Amino acid sequence: MSGQIAVRMPDDLAAAVDALVKSGRFPTKADAVRTAIEVLVERERRREIGERIAEGYRRTPQDDDDVDAARAAAIRSIQDEPW
Repeated sequence: MSGQIAVRMPDDLAAAVDALVKSGRFPTKADAVRTAIEVLVERERRREIGERIAEGYRRTPQDDDDVDAARAAAIRSIQDEPW
């Protein structure tokens, strides 16, 4: 199922969307707008996750032991790489 949304935008933005379609970047204006909304939603999802992670660190900050353990794990993972 899908929904339909009517969107008004300034002429210069509408012209930019038209140019994206004319250049072949998107098959239709709807595809261009849909992609832009998908990018926005994903960016906001990642921002929210980042904020939750930061809030967790504010509630329970890392200590030196945590940092040392992370550093050691990173070094081990690099050493395990077959380069």
